[in-house]
Amino acid sequence: MPPLPPPAQARRLAVYALAVCLLAVAAAVVSFVQGSMLIGIVWVLLAGLSSNMTWYYVKRGRAARDSGPVTG
Repeated sequence: MPPLPPPAQARRLAVYALAVCLLAVAAAVVSFVQGSMLIGIVWVLLAGLSSNMTWYYVKRGRAARDSGPVTG
């Protein structure tokens, strides 16, 4: 298992992934409204991927915070 990132770094990555998720959802809605089903589906898949990344980094940040300082 790779070493845990510092809690602040994991939190920042989670916020970035959440921003990508929200933007992908907005792009999917616009694509579907304009009638472009294929592009809309691609945006939905990207939103799902970035949502999973958000949860991953949230959990990694909590694990890093709860493990305390790493020495040596």
